[in-house]
Amino acid sequence: MADKGFFGRVYDVVRQVPRGRVATYGQVAAMTGEPCRARYVGFAMHQSPGMAGGVPCHRVVFADGRLAPGFAFGGPDAQRDLLEGEGVGFLPDGRVDLAHFRWEA
Repeated sequence: MADKGFFGRVYDVVRQVPRGRVATYGQVAAMTGEPCRARYVGFAMHQSPGMAGGVPCHRVVFADGRLAPGFAFGGPDAQRDLLEGEGVGFLPDGRVDLAHFRWEA
């Protein structure tokens, strides 16, 4: 089997994040075997084919639960709408409630 490269491994991990859960950039990086590449996970999400390619990018958030200001598919409001539509809850300050909605792979 050919190596998919880092972005391909990122997309494989993100495809596993279940509906109603989120993963952090660092968590995704660690699951690819490259825990120091959280920033590159962000680059991969920005280049992703999105849901059309089966990659639920909206389920990836910062380590503190903040949404990506540069969410490639409509900005943080669109990301929040998608997550709320899946039942993900938010704290009063707008961060995802990671204590309840973080994916424990």
